[in-house]
Amino acid sequence: MQIDLNCDMGESFGAYCLGEDEAIIASVSSINIACGLHAGDPHVMNRTVRLAKERGVAVGVHPGLPDLLGFGRRDMACSPEEIADYLTYQIGALQAFCTAQGVRLRHVKPHGALYNRAANDEQLVRVMARAIARIDRGLLLVGLAGRDNCRMAALAAEEGVHMVFEAFPDRAYTPEGTLVSRRLPGAVILDPEAAALRVLRMVLDQEVEAVSGAVVPLAAQTLCIHGDHPQGAALAAIIRARLEAAGVMVRPMRPV
Repeated sequence: MQIDLNCDMGESFGAYCLGEDEAIIASVSSINIACGLHAGDPHVMNRTVRLAKERGVAVGVHPGLPDLLGFGRRDMACSPEEIADYLTYQIGALQAFCTAQGVRLRHVKPHGALYNRAANDEQLVRVMARAIARIDRGLLLVGLAGRDNCRMAALAAEEGVHMVFEAFPDRAYTPEGTLVSRRLPGAVILDPEAAALRVLRMVLDQEVEAVSGAVVPLAAQTLCIHGDHPQGAALAAIIRARLEAAGVMVRPMRPV
């Protein structure tokens, strides 16, 4: 059995430093790089691609809505055309840095509000998959693991793109299988040991316990560690150690 362990990185911006990228990257197999709309800037993007190349870690795009003030976590009334343009702009920017450094771009993981909306918005999944396919059909689209995996994967496949599904050890879940809003207490699981205990259940049993106590089924091919988690480096190291001790190989994401 194998699983990908990914982290959102490259979220620093100008004089502002966010996340422990250099420490966390030692424990993950894939990273998702912000591209300047919700976080990041050209210099940070270039530096993060170089870091991934040095560490042999797979690189993906982490495109968000144009919301620096809200870190891309506030929803915006964007048309399908606008969303397609935002994705194209950010994928193209990171693709250029990858090409310049001889690194292959492997996946697209939407950020924040864009990601959450796509969990139950079939039209948005189609829009994103279509935009990605026009650039590179070999790019994987990452979405939230849940009850609708098969339906969402089929929609993306109709547009020419494979989907990979993701679970979050450091986030609380609703009984519906979505992530608890960060506005609510307990949405982020701060204790690395508590988060690590959830990992093996997610991977081996393909389920997670929601805040209500209900058991939610999920089939994930990748697990996310947030780069801005207060104990991100410790969390990533503990999770990787637990997975490998259970005989689960940590490898970059691949099509289902």
